[in-house]
Amino acid sequence: MDRLQNSFMSIDQVKDLYLNREGQNKKTEPDQELSFRHILEQTSEAKLETQGVIFSKHANDRLASRNIDLNEEQLNRLNRGVMQAKEKQIQESLVMLDNLAFIVNIKNNTVITAMDQEKNDSNIFTNIDGAVIV
Repeated sequence: MDRLQNSFMSIDQVKDLYLNREGQNKKTEPDQELSFRHILEQTSEAKLETQGVIFSKHANDRLASRNIDLNEEQLNRLNRGVMQAKEKQIQESLVMLDNLAFIVNIKNNTVITAMDQEKNDSNIFTNIDGAVIV
């Protein structure tokens, strides 16, 4: 039993061994530390730049039912509009593109709904805090 007690370290010994290493645990400068939020924002921005906007199921249904087909150039402009809204810290944006209107959740990078203004009787947009025309 005496041999067994000597083979384990006490909590104080472990604490001294791992937490109180002078000279080995150099603290980083505050401006060198990266917060989780900062890393997450960088990752989200990189994802937006590489992937672009995503369309919710509702938006996909609206695009299909309204016969709206986006070409590559329009999709690029839509992505550019979303980036501009993000820079202005807009949360829910109306993005106008040609004769098309998109409601986009900027934080989630998701198109919520889409409509063709020529075929739409109502030009009222609610629950947005900004608009981008591209």
